[in-house]
Amino acid sequence: MNVFLVDGTYELFRHFFAVPSVRDADGYEVGAVRGSLTSIVSMLENDVTHLGVATDHVIESFRNTLWPGYKTDEGIDPDLLGQFVLLEEALEAMGVTVWPMSEFEADDGLASAAAKARLDPRVEQVFVCTPDKDLAQCVVDRKVVQFDRRAGTLRDADGVEAKFGVRPASIPDYLALVGDAADGFPGLPGWGAKSTASVIGHYGHLEMIPEDPQKWGVTVRGSTKLAATLTAKREQAFLFRDLATLRTTASVFDSVDELYWTGPRAEFFKLCTRLDAGILFRRVMAVAGKR
Repeated sequence: MNVFLVDGTYELFRHFFAVPSVRDADGYEVGAVRGSLTSIVSMLENDVTHLGVATDHVIESFRNTLWPGYKTDEGIDPDLLGQFVLLEEALEAMGVTVWPMSEFEADDGLASAAAKARLDPRVEQVFVCTPDKDLAQCVVDRKVVQFDRRAGTLRDADGVEAKFGVRPASIPDYLALVGDAADGFPGLPGWGAKSTASVIGHYGHLEMIPEDPQKWGVTVRGSTKLAATLTAKREQAFLFRDLATLRTTASVFDSVDELYWTGPRAEFFKLCTRLDAGILFRRVMAVAGKR
C-alpha cells in the first residue's frame, strides 16, 4: 500500500488565495475549506486509499516559547483563520483521518506519521504532500518522498540534495543558517543558500564545521567572515536548528489501517449543504460506492 500525508494548513492557505470567496448562510467565509475538500476528493478519485491530514489547530506551538519571533496568527486574515477549525470538522465529516495539532505543528504531525508509516512492512511508499522545505528532512531514500501535488513533482533523497545541496538529515542545519522567514527565524547574517549548501553539504551538521576556515574542506567565498559569524552566534544557530527540527513524537495513529478511507460520515450531507457543495457531495459518494 501507499500512504499519503497531507498538510491541511498549507491546503487551506493555498485555496484561500486561489479560489473565489464563498460565504455560508450565516455570512462566514468557507471557500478555502470547500477548495481543500475538493482537492482531497480528487486524491480519492485517483485511487488513494490510505490518507491522513495534519492541521494547525492553532498557529502557536511549543516553538513560540523557544524563540519570541516565531510565527503567530498575527496578520492572518480573520476570514482565513476562521476556517481552521471548520476544515478539521469538514475532514472528519468526510471520513478522512485528521490530526489537529496544538502543542506541536502540522509539520510535526506529518513527520510523526511519516516516521511511523515507513516502518510498516506493508507500506511501499509514503508521500508527504507539501512543497514546504521543512518537510524535506522527512524524506528517506525513495521510501518516504515529498510530493508537490500542485506542481506534480516528486522529490526523493537525491532530489532533496539536488534542490538544496544537502541530504535530508541536514535540512535543519541548512535552515539554521539560511533562516526560514515563513516560520519567523532569520538564520545567521551572511549565510546564504549557496554558501550554506557548500558547507553543510560537506560537513552535514553544524558541530562538524571547524571554527578555523583554513581547515574547511570546501572553498567558500567570504569564508573568514562566515566562520567568525558562526563562532560568535553558534548557540543561536543551534537554537534555530532546534526550531527547524521536526518532532516525530506527535500522537497520530497506532496502525496505518486507521488511514484507510471507507467513506463519509452521516453529517457530511449537512456539511455540504452549508458549503453549497452539492457537486462535492456527489463526487465523494461516487468514490465511496466503489470502496
